[in-house]
Amino acid sequence: MAGDVVCAVAEPALLGESPLWHPGEQRLYYCDIAGRELRRHDPATGRLERWHFDSEVACCAPLHGGGLLLALRSGFWRFDPASGARELIAAPPYDPADERYNDGKADAAGRMWCGTLYEPRTAPRAALYCLTHGELTRRADGATVANGLAWSPDSRAMYWADTTSHTIWRFDFDPRAGELSQRRVFARFAPRAEGQPIEEYGGRPDGAAVDVRGHLWVAMYEGQRLVEFAPDATLVAEHRLPVRCPTMPAFGGADLRTLYITTARHRRPADELAAQPWAGAVLAMRVDAPGLQANFADLA
Repeated sequence: MAGDVVCAVAEPALLGESPLWHPGEQRLYYCDIAGRELRRHDPATGRLERWHFDSEVACCAPLHGGGLLLALRSGFWRFDPASGARELIAAPPYDPADERYNDGKADAAGRMWCGTLYEPRTAPRAALYCLTHGELTRRADGATVANGLAWSPDSRAMYWADTTSHTIWRFDFDPRAGELSQRRVFARFAPRAEGQPIEEYGGRPDGAAVDVRGHLWVAMYEGQRLVEFAPDATLVAEHRLPVRCPTMPAFGGADLRTLYITTARHRRPADELAAQPWAGAVLAMRVDAPGLQANFADLA
């Protein structure tokens, strides 16, 4: 069974997102999207470092050869945390006035995948893009707030979610060619009914992570919980949290059995924040099964 939830990083982010356990550095990177920051936490020392950017930092992936690949509203950037050097790799394929990158990760072959968020939230105009050797292609669409990107342990299945429609999809994935097929609904959640107290609302799917058994762990935004699915879509566990808005889990630690969870406090009600002092913090809990190691992106 999962252990108790603790506070791993107390310094709150406005909109904590996209935690990444760097296997080489043994440190946790994560983004504060609304704060336009990349953060790095060293659990061995407790040190927290920050880098500020001119536009929202949505997600990151470690790069072969060193440094990170960042997805900002302004495009994909190569970033060197040691020097602070930044290099634009690919301009955004959307209008930055009403769309930005959101959730993203590298696949096992080094391709960087990233979904977008359509800020008016009035239509499913967000999409999923793939950066392969510097070439950017549109690979899926029909979402409003793209989230939940993850792969099965054998890379034969890919998960992708639309937070707005409360839906997680599963694709067949060809790991060699990077091709998607057979899109179907993996899980769908009930939207919040008019007048329904938020305490009775189960939340909507945000970021996700997969463990070595192929279980999909999903942060339920506004639901104050993580849900854990078996590969056949059976709900096997619900993990309650002390904050209303978890955003994404990631496995870390030397044994990949510490589950880190980013959270949000941006635009939340004052009474909720007063009752939930860990809102915006990074939470952690020990789990029985290790997660999958983060993939490195490759620009070569």
